[in-house]
Amino acid sequence: MRGPAAVISLTTDYGLADGFVAACHGVVARLAPAVRVIDVTHLVPPGDVRRGAAVLAQTVPHLPAGVHVAVVDPGVGTARRGVALATPGGFLVGPDNGLLLDAAAALGGVTAAVELTNPGWLAPRVSATFHGRDVFAPVAARLALGAPLAEAGPAVDPATLVRLPEPVVEPEPDGFTAEVLTVDHFGNVQLAAPADLLAPLPARVRVGPAGDGEAGQREAVHGRTFGDAPVGALVAHADSAGRVALSVNGGRAADLLAATPGTLLRVHRSARS
Repeated sequence: MRGPAAVISLTTDYGLADGFVAACHGVVARLAPAVRVIDVTHLVPPGDVRRGAAVLAQTVPHLPAGVHVAVVDPGVGTARRGVALATPGGFLVGPDNGLLLDAAAALGGVTAAVELTNPGWLAPRVSATFHGRDVFAPVAARLALGAPLAEAGPAVDPATLVRLPEPVVEPEPDGFTAEVLTVDHFGNVQLAAPADLLAPLPARVRVGPAGDGEAGQREAVHGRTFGDAPVGALVAHADSAGRVALSVNGGRAADLLAATPGTLLRVHRSARS
């Protein structure tokens, strides 16, 4: 992306009870008052980099091309780098802890990367604990105004950027085992498995913890949407991000399955199918 951007997006784990989000908005407003700020979410669970990465990657393709700031940063103030990445679909700004790379892939891949070390691009005094305000927001504002990425700091080899471990996805003859990637506000369980692993399975499947045999297994409807299962029943379906999801019609699949991010679940053919 070249030239000024009309939009900056913010994705953080800052919550809504404090002034952290407003401070980031304020920095952008002072430096780039005409730029619109879109709040993706500030309710990522504290320090949950994988959840932040998933939310960011699944959202940025639907936003206007712009500058996307993400801050889920348990390593703030340590030796971890602050970075800005260029992609064909816009810029990404945040910590180099794996948070940005899935989103970069969704925007066409990293074409350039820099470490954010130019003091002229940062706050006059940089707090050791609030880089969202003092590093990432001012960098985003300058990029949105059209300043060259190369001025933000030295180039970084994209191959050296920190990557999150690949989630578990194991195809099997009668189904698959996959790691829970996220649990959303409604209690829907998103698996790391792509939807095409579910497609060949029959109208009824079994779902339960991996490695437990039939213990804890539950029958689920293989459907297209929540209402394809009776009220209170489990449904396995392709979600809006193209991954396998488990939902309960009128309930919470996460509670029913005792599933949290990182849980391994097995989805396979039912003996009755």
